[in-house]
Amino acid sequence: MTDTDQDCYTSIEICAGAGGQAIGLHAAGFRHLALVEIDKHAAATLTSNIAARSEWKWERQHCDVLCMDVVNFDPKGSLEKSKELYRKGEVDLLAGGVPCPPFSHAGKQLGEDDERDLFPRILKLAQDIRPRAVMIENVRGLMDAKFDGYRERIKAQLEDMEPDEDGLPGYEVVGWNVYEAEQFGVPQLRPRSILVAFRRDVLKDLKYERPAPSAERVTVYDALKETMQARLKPFKQGAHAATARRVYETWEVAARKDVAPTLVGGSKKHGGADLGPSRAKKAWKALGVSGMGVANAPVNGEPTGTEDRDLFGDDGPMLTVPQAAIIQGFPRDWKFTGGKTAQYRQVGNAFPPPVAQAIGKSIIEVLKAHRERDSRKC
Repeated sequence: MTDTDQDCYTSIEICAGAGGQAIGLHAAGFRHLALVEIDKHAAATLTSNIAARSEWKWERQHCDVLCMDVVNFDPKGSLEKSKELYRKGEVDLLAGGVPCPPFSHAGKQLGEDDERDLFPRILKLAQDIRPRAVMIENVRGLMDAKFDGYRERIKAQLEDMEPDEDGLPGYEVVGWNVYEAEQFGVPQLRPRSILVAFRRDVLKDLKYERPAPSAERVTVYDALKETMQARLKPFKQGAHAATARRVYETWEVAARKDVAPTLVGGSKKHGGADLGPSRAKKAWKALGVSGMGVANAPVNGEPTGTEDRDLFGDDGPMLTVPQAAIIQGFPRDWKFTGGKTAQYRQVGNAFPPPVAQAIGKSIIEVLKAHRERDSRKC
């Protein structure tokens, strides 16, 4: 796909975080008109990476990174760079990983009674923007039986949406499925529920095929071998040599066993960063990793001075933010802004890019067939 305006598949993404979904959708072929994110650190991460990466040249010219509450996002009034490209009904995809606490097993599962429930907002944006496709990501807990009625109401709001003043119709929900990240090359247990819908005039006789598992299982050892060796390299000689060798050998045996448990980003209301609740910490310990905190990352390979805590603790080495990002499926050169805790929360709350890429490709297949079908009518 070329990056000329007429050839682009465009998207608007809300609750964009540090870019997990945006990276995957970009790799699939989408070009972002807007990335909306309320957290200032995550928004800065998006801005800095777009500025630094050659493959995001189109976004540098056309994408608005908007650090704002999505409740206040108005595509007609909020866009600056992309306002000349935005047209109601002409955006290919509206995507969003709306907040998961209302449905997460780690929370109270208040659903629609939780003030953080943003499903109503993304549905209103779908009504106002009328994109050709909609993709909504959330936790597996949303698929629990207790939310059956809520899911049916969301589906009904999309499918019963009245045509707008230009005759643009509502949507057909073609899938609401759980995807396991480990089946797409992500070294982590991270099940996510994904809703995909197409505008009825786009879908018509076309058939949507959900992406099939596409990669071999990647263990924690496979994913982190190089970075763990690099962290221990400064200690191969000297007083810590025997300890460093023991730590690596112990970690290697444990880390070969499995993929990681689900990373948890945590809340701004609750302390610093760690790798999740007690059950998650136990699973990390079985993989040779301490889940009690996040390690300081070496700069230019130099020791941090906190190795007794970060590398040589009784439960094994802690992960650095870059290592957590690898577990989440981020590109290794994607840089995060803010302090260590702010960076880790961006990583822990993200949607794995490889999963977003696979689903994005499946959506583009329908959009491409739609374009070909409509071009034959001209």
